[in-house]
Amino acid sequence: MSTAEDTAGGETSAWGEVTPDAARRLLIAAVEAFAERGYHATTTRDIAGRAGMSPAALYIHYKTKEELLHRISRIGHEKALDILRTAARREGTPAERLADAVGSFVRWHAGGRTTARVVQYELDSLGPDARAEILALRRQCDAEVGGIIEEGMAAGDFDVLDVKGTTLAVLSLCIDVARWFNVSGPWTPDEVGALYADLVLRMVGASK
Repeated sequence: MSTAEDTAGGETSAWGEVTPDAARRLLIAAVEAFAERGYHATTTRDIAGRAGMSPAALYIHYKTKEELLHRISRIGHEKALDILRTAARREGTPAERLADAVGSFVRWHAGGRTTARVVQYELDSLGPDARAEILALRRQCDAEVGGIIEEGMAAGDFDVLDVKGTTLAVLSLCIDVARWFNVSGPWTPDEVGALYADLVLRMVGASK
């Protein structure tokens, strides 16, 4: 396994839909380069080199560097939405579903921290059309979490002053894990997920 594939986060399985193999290798290399150097400081030559390919080979699969970032962002946000939607629509109380959503979302950001950093923090590097598409996916993520909190409020299980503001706080807390999580640190992704699930239930005043 290449360095790019290894550091992209548990992360190779997330790119199974990207074909052919050369296109997937380039995308994984781009994830690594963007996470390490930032989008604007990364060149197409950097990406091709990490993938063990020539710069000319990159343009066979991606017209521009932005197209690579757009595809990474779209796949990442679609995965994030699937995680939250699955938790939101499972059986259980609002507290159980919120804990599941937070725990799963945090585990994804910790276990796939390299990808998550690019997906979550390079949004402003996209052009207007691509950015609008990703923002629409983000709004759907917000709606899944906000919906659980609204259900908890309606059932008398949660006590928050502002559902929209609380939703923003919950998602921001989860996303920030990608910034600081270290595999050599004291916690595993599962442990951080469980900790954050508990913190969020306390945040919304979940009834015991």
